[in-house]
This record gives sequence, C-alpha cells and structure tokens, in this order.
Amino acid sequence: MEQISRYRIVKQLGAGGMGEVYLAEDTKLGRKVAIKVLSEEYTTSRDRLGRFEQEACSASALNHPNILTIYEVGSDNGRHFIATEYIDGVTLRQRLSEGRLEPREILDIAVQVAAALEEAHGAGIVHRDIKPDNIMIRRNGYVKVLDFGLAKLTENSTERTTSDGEAATRVLVHTDAGVVMGTSHYMSPEQARGKPVDARADIWSLGVVMYQMVTERLPFEGETSTDVLVAITQKEPSPTARFAPDVPPELDWIIMKALRKAKDERYQTIKELLTDLRRLRQKLEFEVELERSAAPESLTRSGIAAVPGAPTVSDNVAPTQTKSTQTISSAEYIVTGIRRHKIVAALIAGVIIVGIGAAFFYYKKSRRSLVGPK
Repeated sequence: MEQISRYRIVKQLGAGGMGEVYLAEDTKLGRKVAIKVLSEEYTTSRDRLGRFEQEACSASALNHPNILTIYEVGSDNGRHFIATEYIDGVTLRQRLSEGRLEPREILDIAVQVAAALEEAHGAGIVHRDIKPDNIMIRRNGYVKVLDFGLAKLTENSTERTTSDGEAATRVLVHTDAGVVMGTSHYMSPEQARGKPVDARADIWSLGVVMYQMVTERLPFEGETSTDVLVAITQKEPSPTARFAPDVPPELDWIIMKALRKAKDERYQTIKELLTDLRRLRQKLEFEVELERSAAPESLTRSGIAAVPGAPTVSDNVAPTQTKSTQTISSAEYIVTGIRRHKIVAALIAGVIIVGIGAAFFYYKKSRRSLVGPK
C-alpha cells in the first residue's frame, strides 16, 4: 500500500487487533500524519461502523493539548481509516520498560491524562480503554491520550481480537447483559460484568495505570484472562507501599480510592481526582524547593561559594523530567544555622566584656588622677 486517499504511506508504525498504523505524509498540507487503517472485521457491519464514525467525529471535535487530534475519518477503495496528528515520542508502556518512574513524573503523567479525560467527559465522551498503550509521551514531556472513539467500536464486536503489540490481552466476555470488549487488566468491575459504563470506568482504568507506574506491576493478575477478570471483581489490590516503600502515602490513598470496586465509592468525577493529583504535585514541588534552598549551605561547607536560595539545576526542563539537587536535610540545615548563630553571639559577648573591662579600667584611672596621691 503506497497511498490511501491523499496520504502517502511512509512506513508502518505498528499493528493491533483493530488494524494497522502507518506514518504518512499529507500530500495536500505537507505534514506528517498517523493513519490507522481499520481491520475488515470492524467495518463489515454498516450499523456498527456508522456508530463508530459518529463517535469518532465527536472525538475529533475535542480540542485539548493532551488529546490526540483527529484530522479525518474516511474511506478509500473500501478501506476505512482515521488520520491523526503524528506524535514523536514513546508510549507509556515503552517508558515503563525503561525503568522505575519518580513520584513527580508519575504525578505529571497522571495529571495530564486526567486533564484529557476531564475534557472528554465534559463533552459526554467516555474513553473505555485507558491503558499505557493509549498514552503517548512526546520528547518534550507532554502527554497525549490516543484512541478516543475507538472503544465504542470494539464494544459492538462479536469476534475475539488478537493481542495488541506490547499490550495485555484483549478479551471478549459473554454475560447476561451482553458482550463486552476491553483490555482485561485495565477493565473496571462493571465492564468485566458486562454492565453499562460511565466516566467512572475511566477513573478506575487510570487508577490501574497509576498503580502500575508506582509499583511496576499490575494490581490484578492471573494466568488467564478469566482469572484476571475474577481478580478485578473479587480481590482487593495490595497497597502500593508493599512494592514501592518510598511512594508518598497521599498517592497510595488516591490510587486506592480510584480502585474502589463499587463505582459509587470511587471518585465520582475525574475533576475530583485531578484536583487531588494537582494538590499532591504542588506539595511535592514545594518540598523540593525547600530542599533546594538548603543546597547552598552544603556547597559552602565544601568550600564552594554559592548564592543563597539559588537553584542548582535549570528550571527550563520538560514537565516529566526529574530535577536532582545536592541537598542536606532541613533539620541539619537548622542545626547548622544555630551553631553559626552561637558563634556570632559568643564573639559579640566577648566584645562587650572587653569593652566593659576597658571602661572600668579607664574609670579607675580617672578617679586616681582626680584624688591625687595620698
């Protein structure tokens, strides 16, 4: 395939259960785009395809810096495709494979995903398939959430799909309520039971993603997809502190609230979750600033001149980069200050004593000169 519609195919970027993704060039506007060509099994039903196109068009109206921009939903010679902006970066799953994330980076990613969901939920759109593969991190640190509108198509499928590239297995579950599609490890309990879903299903899935970012493991696991679904509906996840002792307790609390099985006990809106995430991020940033203000003291003791309160690293970094500084603890900083003040006080006291002694000596000498010799 060399071209589809006005898009010249450059190379294949990946493939999954829903189709293949290509890097392409928009020959009309001269820009890079990503083209997702849908598999035949998703486009044979006119009703199903019509519902999908309607939702994809609604998603294309979303205008938010953390949501992948949809340029076009169309077809060419029987091939149905979606043209979107091209993201130069990696998926969150790829980032997780590179090693543990710091709490500030985890919060920054979670805040941006939650902000994207807040925009979508405000427009009446539920993602239904939040997972690391649908979260991309650009090279400058900004996050983009992918595939709004695509999960609606999969929910009406009656075929078992193949595995997404590096993703967990997609499963098909037959229940009394109907047929449900989703990525098993990230599905909410109501999705796993085939019940209707709302925005709180996205909150659950984001909770799973945050748990995975903190602990480097999934909260619900099993040998088969069925085992995973049983764990999701019946078992409680282990506290994140069990696998990540340094995790802030507030973050553990936020994640566990997002993972309440009863959706009425979870965060009721993504805005509530976003507010808590932003507050915790501000708290951690404030603590870092306090530690940074102590850094010049440690440098001075090493014989290196420093400007009090000056940052030790540049503030002009990407949102998800971690700033590292050489600092001493707040307690040590205070003790050092007290010691320094004690020395100054002792010197001042010495000067006063010498002054009093000199004055007394001068006074005695003056009296002798006035009285005269006896």
